[in-house]
Amino acid sequence: MIYSYTETELKTLLKSLTIIVDTREQANNHVIDYFTKKKIPYITKKLDYGDYCCYIGANPELGIMRDMYFTDTVVIERKNSLTELSNNLSNDRERFVNELIRKGNTKLFLMIENTPNGYGDILTHNYRSQYNEKSFIGTLKSMESQYDIHINFLSDNELSGFFIWSTLYYGIRNYLLGRG
Repeated sequence: MIYSYTETELKTLLKSLTIIVDTREQANNHVIDYFTKKKIPYITKKLDYGDYCCYIGANPELGIMRDMYFTDTVVIERKNSLTELSNNLSNDRERFVNELIRKGNTKLFLMIENTPNGYGDILTHNYRSQYNEKSFIGTLKSMESQYDIHINFLSDNELSGFFIWSTLYYGIRNYLLGRG
């Protein structure tokens, strides 16, 4: 159930937003360093799908007696490169698709790091696998439509921590406002 929060209450709630990092997430020191530097709270916990999601801590003053987990609201799946993603789609496709199926109606943001030219990097085969460019784009566009995922290319993995935090923060803010 969503309540009508004042702007002050909303800010208070969002200050306790804590990011959940999947225990299987690897090579993410740059993300954790960003959270630490910006004093963004995070915990490590096994997630059923995705690599990052969040919760808001209990706040009895606002009538929230327990932590509110948003594991079925907004999640982020991180891929460190087009090479990793192309390998997932060509060699480990069933596992990847099953993860998309498990997410149900959850908003999933696919974040692909180290991809300065987005689809241009796919078209010029700027990745290390034999996965055909046309198949790669066709698969991404099909999955985007079929599973309602949001594909995001990041030019530099130094932007990853910010992308994760801001996507979760504003996704949950909109959810709490009844907009998402």
